[in-house]
Order: sequence, then structure tokens, then C-alpha cells
Amino acid sequence: MTSIQKTRRPGARMHLKREITAYLFIAPNFIGYMVLTFVPIILSFVYSTFDWNLGVYKAYTGIANYRYMFFEDLDFWKVVWNTFYYTIGTVPVCLILSLLLAMLMNQQLKGKTFFRSVFFFPYVASLVAVAVVWMALFNPDKGPVNEILMSLGISDPPRWAGSAEWAMPTIIGLTIWKQAGYYMVVYLAALQGVPTELYEAARMDGANAFQRFAHVTWPMVTPTTFFVTMMLIIGTFKSYDIMYVTTQGGPGVATKVLAYHIYNNAFVYNKYGYASALSVFLFAVVLVITLIQFRGEKRFTNYL
Repeated sequence: MTSIQKTRRPGARMHLKREITAYLFIAPNFIGYMVLTFVPIILSFVYSTFDWNLGVYKAYTGIANYRYMFFEDLDFWKVVWNTFYYTIGTVPVCLILSLLLAMLMNQQLKGKTFFRSVFFFPYVASLVAVAVVWMALFNPDKGPVNEILMSLGISDPPRWAGSAEWAMPTIIGLTIWKQAGYYMVVYLAALQGVPTELYEAARMDGANAFQRFAHVTWPMVTPTTFFVTMMLIIGTFKSYDIMYVTTQGGPGVATKVLAYHIYNNAFVYNKYGYASALSVFLFAVVLVITLIQFRGEKRFTNYL
């Protein structure tokens, strides 16, 4: 027994050494996540029950911040509506456009590498540069889009970001333009993983292009669609940078979304307690939507 134990000790020590090495590699990312993400989330729940300004605890207020949010903040429900409007307008169009572009770029076309780069470029380009170009295109007075519309006989084209009615569609278009190329690449990777034998079998059975898409392509990219949908929804709910760069939430509150409302209350009005309450509300909304998505994806997968 002693000799067996002696032979096992070096292996056990080597295994322990490997585990320690693995944990050391994981530790920086884990510590960064705990310090910069997990702890602030927990503190947001705590600070949401205080009237807190620049680190000074004035008073414990309980649910006063939530009461103010739901019943007294005149902009809150408009901001919530804007957030859902922005999400509903962005996610389906971006998802469909990304899939169509991926299917097109998956064909044997001349110059497809060039076009892939062109479609992907807005995603890697600076948000400020992309926003400036987009707003120049949709400038209500001198933009080429309105010039084209007027040349087609539309004497009074939309004022786009300068109009409360058209400001949000303008921002939605900018978001789709910037994000579609990235999700095109995600879908392209999924499409290239679909076995060609499935398409060949479908053709032999007499399936047309739409039937091949419905019975081969779509079921095979369903997990990717779930991932893209979830990432798009989370991204739109937490987005504020596009509004900050372009419209600053205007005209009025036409493009002010929840994340931008949180930013204003925290860093402009110094209402950190109320901003924390808004963050908790946003967290709850995203959590509920994510859980619904997981359940829906599971049922849809079982149905397929």
C-alpha cells in the first residue's frame, strides 16, 4: 500500500498544480467580473432604496424611488414606450436583414469577400463616424436622401431626426445599419455549418428554394436565431450611446430610452438612488424577456 501511495503522489501533485494554474488564468477575468459587474449590480439594488447623491447617504427611503418612478416621473412611461418602440423596430428588421445578407454572401458570387467587408465595416467603424455620416445623409435641409425624395416629387419630405415623429425611425435605421453586418457574419458561420447533403436530399425530393429554406436552412439556424434575437434585444434595451451622439434624447423626449434616462439621472442630475431604481427596473424587464425567450426557444426546438 505504501508503494502504491508513493506512486500516486506525483500524479496528484501534478493534477493539483494544473488546477491551480487554470484558476490563476481564470482569476483576473473572474475578479474583474465580480468587481466591475456583479458587485455593482448588487449595490444597485441597495442604493435604489436610498436618497443618494455623490456618495452621501441622505436617508433610507424604502420604495420611495420606485413610487416616484411609476407615479411621479412625467417622462418615465414615455421613456419605457420609446425603449419598446426602439427594440420592436430594430430587432426583427436587423435579424431578417442579417439572415438575407448571410444567405446572399453564402452563394458563389464574384467579389463576395469585398461585399462581406463592406457590410461588416459599419460595425467596426467608430460610432461617432457612422452617426455623423448617417445624420448627414438624413439632414432635413441638405441631405441627399431628402434631395432624392424632392426630385421624385415629394415637396415636403420628413425632417427625420429634427421631427418628433421621424426621429426614432431615423435612430432605428442607424442602429440596423451599424449592427446588421456583425450578425450577418454570425449567420454566415451558421449557414456554412449546414451539411450540404441536406440540400442535395431536398433537391432530389423536388423541394424548391423556399421549401429548402423552410425545412433545411431555418431549422438548422434556429439556435443562431435565438442567440441573435437575445443579443439584439439586450443591446437595444441597454443602448444609450447612439442617442447621446445623435439626438441627446430629442426632440423633446422622442428618442429618450431607459438607458439614456438612467444616464441623465445619474450623471446629469446626480440622482444616483433614483438612477439605481431605474436600473433595477431595466434589469427586471430584460430578465423577464430573456426567460420568455428561453422558454419559447425550448418549445420551438422541441416542435421542430
